[in-house]
Amino acid sequence: MRTLITCNAIALACMSLIGCESTQSDHASSSTGSFYNTNRPNSLAPVANPEQPFNLALIQYFEEWQGTPYRWGGASKRGIDCSAFTQQAYQAVFQHSLPRTTRQQVTKGSKTSLKSASFGDLIFFKTGSQRYHVGIYIGDRQFMHASSSKGVMISTLDNPYWSARIWQIRNYLP
Repeated sequence: MRTLITCNAIALACMSLIGCESTQSDHASSSTGSFYNTNRPNSLAPVANPEQPFNLALIQYFEEWQGTPYRWGGASKRGIDCSAFTQQAYQAVFQHSLPRTTRQQVTKGSKTSLKSASFGDLIFFKTGSQRYHVGIYIGDRQFMHASSSKGVMISTLDNPYWSARIWQIRNYLP
Protein backbone atom coordinates (compact mmCIF):
# COMPACT_ATOMS: atom_id res chain seq x y z
CA MET A 1 0.00 0.00 0.00
CA ARG A 2 2.82 2.38 0.90
CA THR A 3 4.50 1.65 -2.46
CA LEU A 4 1.26 2.46 -4.31
CA ILE A 5 0.95 5.80 -2.50
CA THR A 6 4.58 6.63 -3.28
CA CYS A 7 4.12 5.74 -6.96
CA ASN A 8 0.98 7.85 -7.19
CA ALA A 9 2.74 10.81 -5.56
CA ILE A 10 5.67 10.51 -7.98
CA ALA A 11 3.33 10.25 -10.97
CA LEU A 12 1.38 13.33 -9.84
CA ALA A 13 4.58 15.31 -9.31
CA CYS A 14 5.86 14.35 -12.77
CA MET A 15 2.57 15.35 -14.40
CA SER A 16 2.68 18.78 -12.79
CA LEU A 17 6.23 19.34 -14.06
CA ILE A 18 5.51 18.30 -17.64
CA GLY A 19 3.99 21.64 -18.71
CA CYS A 20 1.39 21.89 -21.39
CA GLU A 21 3.38 21.34 -24.56
CA SER A 22 1.87 18.62 -26.65
CA THR A 23 2.93 17.44 -30.04
CA GLN A 24 0.74 17.44 -33.13
CA SER A 25 1.43 13.80 -33.89
CA ASP A 26 0.78 12.56 -30.35
CA HIS A 27 -2.47 14.41 -29.79
CA ALA A 28 -3.92 15.42 -33.14
CA SER A 29 -6.60 12.79 -32.96
CA SER A 30 -7.13 12.91 -29.19
CA SER A 31 -8.15 16.56 -29.21
CA THR A 32 -11.12 15.66 -31.37
CA GLY A 33 -11.66 12.14 -30.07
CA SER A 34 -14.86 11.11 -28.34
CA PHE A 35 -13.17 11.11 -24.92
CA TYR A 36 -12.90 14.91 -25.02
CA ASN A 37 -16.23 15.69 -26.66
CA THR A 38 -19.14 17.16 -24.76
CA ASN A 39 -22.65 18.09 -25.82
CA ARG A 40 -21.88 21.80 -25.35
CA PRO A 41 -20.61 23.90 -28.25
CA ASN A 42 -16.99 25.09 -27.94
CA SER A 43 -18.13 28.61 -27.19
CA LEU A 44 -21.31 30.38 -26.34
CA ALA A 45 -19.45 33.71 -26.24
CA PRO A 46 -20.14 36.14 -29.05
CA VAL A 47 -17.62 36.72 -31.79
CA ALA A 48 -16.22 40.24 -31.63
CA ASN A 49 -17.80 42.68 -34.06
CA PRO A 50 -17.54 46.43 -34.69
CA GLU A 51 -20.20 47.12 -32.06
CA GLN A 52 -18.52 44.91 -29.48
CA PRO A 53 -14.81 45.31 -28.79
CA PHE A 54 -12.50 42.30 -28.78
CA ASN A 55 -11.74 42.71 -25.09
CA LEU A 56 -15.38 42.26 -24.07
CA ALA A 57 -15.80 39.18 -26.28
CA LEU A 58 -12.56 37.67 -24.97
CA ILE A 59 -13.52 38.26 -21.34
CA GLN A 60 -16.91 36.64 -21.98
CA TYR A 61 -15.10 33.71 -23.60
CA PHE A 62 -12.85 33.40 -20.54
CA GLU A 63 -15.80 33.52 -18.14
CA GLU A 64 -17.38 30.64 -20.00
CA TRP A 65 -14.21 28.52 -19.74
CA GLN A 66 -13.06 29.65 -16.28
CA GLY A 67 -12.32 26.69 -14.04
CA THR A 68 -12.28 24.14 -16.87
CA PRO A 69 -9.73 21.56 -15.72
CA TYR A 70 -6.37 21.21 -17.36
CA ARG A 71 -5.88 18.09 -19.47
CA TRP A 72 -2.70 17.58 -21.47
CA GLY A 73 -3.78 17.25 -25.12
CA GLY A 74 -7.37 18.12 -24.20
CA ALA A 75 -9.47 20.52 -26.23
CA SER A 76 -12.95 20.55 -24.64
CA LYS A 77 -14.84 21.62 -21.54
CA ARG A 78 -13.95 18.28 -19.96
CA GLY A 79 -10.28 19.30 -20.03
CA ILE A 80 -8.06 21.59 -22.07
CA ASP A 81 -4.37 22.38 -22.33
CA CYS A 82 -2.85 25.83 -22.75
CA SER A 83 -2.30 25.78 -26.50
CA ALA A 84 -5.78 24.43 -27.24
CA PHE A 85 -7.23 27.19 -25.05
CA THR A 86 -5.39 29.91 -26.98
CA GLN A 87 -6.17 28.24 -30.32
CA GLN A 88 -9.89 27.98 -29.60
CA ALA A 89 -10.14 31.47 -28.09
CA TYR A 90 -8.52 33.02 -31.16
CA GLN A 91 -10.84 31.14 -33.48
CA ALA A 92 -14.00 31.89 -31.50
CA VAL A 93 -13.34 35.53 -30.63
CA PHE A 94 -10.99 36.85 -33.32
CA GLN A 95 -11.89 34.41 -36.13
CA HIS A 96 -8.15 33.83 -36.53
CA SER A 97 -6.66 30.34 -36.89
CA LEU A 98 -3.67 29.35 -34.80
CA PRO A 99 -1.65 26.14 -34.95
CA ARG A 100 -2.39 23.52 -32.27
CA THR A 101 0.80 23.39 -30.21
CA THR A 102 2.77 25.98 -28.27
CA ARG A 103 5.88 25.32 -30.37
CA GLN A 104 3.89 25.89 -33.56
CA GLN A 105 2.11 28.99 -32.23
CA VAL A 106 5.37 30.69 -31.27
CA THR A 107 6.54 30.58 -34.91
CA LYS A 108 3.61 32.74 -36.10
CA GLY A 109 2.75 36.39 -35.62
CA SER A 110 5.19 39.18 -34.90
CA LYS A 111 7.40 39.33 -31.85
CA THR A 112 6.86 42.23 -29.44
CA SER A 113 8.06 43.24 -25.98
CA LEU A 114 6.19 43.16 -22.69
CA LYS A 115 6.32 46.95 -22.65
CA SER A 116 4.55 47.01 -26.04
CA ALA A 117 2.22 44.06 -25.39
CA SER A 118 -1.42 44.61 -26.28
CA PHE A 119 -4.66 43.00 -25.20
CA GLY A 120 -4.93 39.65 -27.01
CA ASP A 121 -1.21 39.09 -27.64
CA LEU A 122 0.04 35.61 -26.81
CA ILE A 123 2.61 35.38 -24.06
CA PHE A 124 4.92 32.36 -24.08
CA PHE A 125 6.82 30.93 -21.15
CA LYS A 126 9.70 28.48 -21.04
CA THR A 127 8.86 26.28 -18.06
CA GLY A 128 11.63 23.72 -18.54
CA SER A 129 14.40 22.77 -20.93
CA GLN A 130 11.88 21.41 -23.45
CA ARG A 131 8.60 22.61 -21.90
CA TYR A 132 6.57 25.65 -22.88
CA HIS A 133 3.38 27.35 -21.80
CA VAL A 134 1.17 29.96 -23.48
CA GLY A 135 -1.51 32.39 -22.38
CA ILE A 136 -3.39 35.42 -23.70
CA TYR A 137 -2.23 38.80 -22.42
CA ILE A 138 -5.12 40.95 -21.17
CA GLY A 139 -3.23 44.03 -19.97
CA ASP A 140 -2.12 45.25 -16.54
CA ARG A 141 0.50 42.46 -16.45
CA GLN A 142 -2.23 39.78 -16.44
CA PHE A 143 -2.92 36.85 -18.74
CA MET A 144 -5.55 34.14 -19.10
CA HIS A 145 -4.44 30.55 -19.58
CA ALA A 146 -5.09 26.91 -18.87
CA SER A 147 -3.02 26.29 -15.76
CA SER A 148 -1.90 22.74 -15.09
CA SER A 149 -2.73 23.18 -11.40
CA LYS A 150 -5.97 25.22 -11.42
CA GLY A 151 -7.41 24.96 -14.92
CA VAL A 152 -8.50 27.99 -16.93
CA MET A 153 -7.70 31.09 -14.90
CA ILE A 154 -6.16 34.55 -14.89
CA SER A 155 -2.64 34.95 -13.52
CA THR A 156 -0.34 37.91 -13.02
CA LEU A 157 3.16 38.49 -14.31
CA ASP A 158 3.93 39.94 -10.87
CA ASN A 159 4.10 36.32 -9.72
CA PRO A 160 7.84 35.49 -9.59
CA TYR A 161 7.23 32.06 -11.18
CA TRP A 162 5.75 33.57 -14.34
CA SER A 163 7.94 36.68 -14.55
CA ALA A 164 11.11 34.57 -14.43
CA ARG A 165 9.91 32.36 -17.27
CA ILE A 166 8.67 34.84 -19.89
CA TRP A 167 10.08 33.70 -23.21
CA GLN A 168 8.31 35.62 -25.97
CA ILE A 169 5.26 37.76 -26.63
CA ARG A 170 3.70 37.63 -30.08
CA ASN A 171 1.00 39.65 -31.80
CA TYR A 172 -1.27 37.91 -34.31
CA LEU A 173 -3.89 40.56 -34.95
CA PRO A 174 -3.74 43.40 -37.47
